[in-house]
Amino acid sequence: MYEHLLVPVDGGDLSQKSMDHAIGLAKMLGARITGLTAEPPLPVMVVETAAVAYDVETFQEHERRCEQHARELLGRFADQARAAGVEFDGQFVITDNVEQAIVDAAQAHACDLIVMATHGRHGLDALIHGSLTKSVLAHSKVPLLVLH
Repeated sequence: MYEHLLVPVDGGDLSQKSMDHAIGLAKMLGARITGLTAEPPLPVMVVETAAVAYDVETFQEHERRCEQHARELLGRFADQARAAGVEFDGQFVITDNVEQAIVDAAQAHACDLIVMATHGRHGLDALIHGSLTKSVLAHSKVPLLVLH
């Protein structure tokens, strides 16, 4: 039924839940997994009323930290998947639009299912913090398995 799962992860508790469920599902279906982690870019630095540019070293250091976090996270995911006999590929991107990065990755890698966990926020909490899962659901043409 499903042959290629996209599993966005960020290293939090919900990521582990997504990883565990996706690995079990992929093993059962004989599917492969693409793990995706998206890191935010450096925020705009504003001093008084003007935006200030970061120096090149600051950008490079941020990229190094993001890459290191992605390597560690996707490395753990890969180890767990491979231990279960599931083919795994890891992808990493720096973006300020995580929702679109997930949708784009699913399309670019020809994934046929996205597996995500949600906090299950409602009401004011959802309004304040937003819902990455709801946004992906609204914009993706790929089916979405939501874990709660």
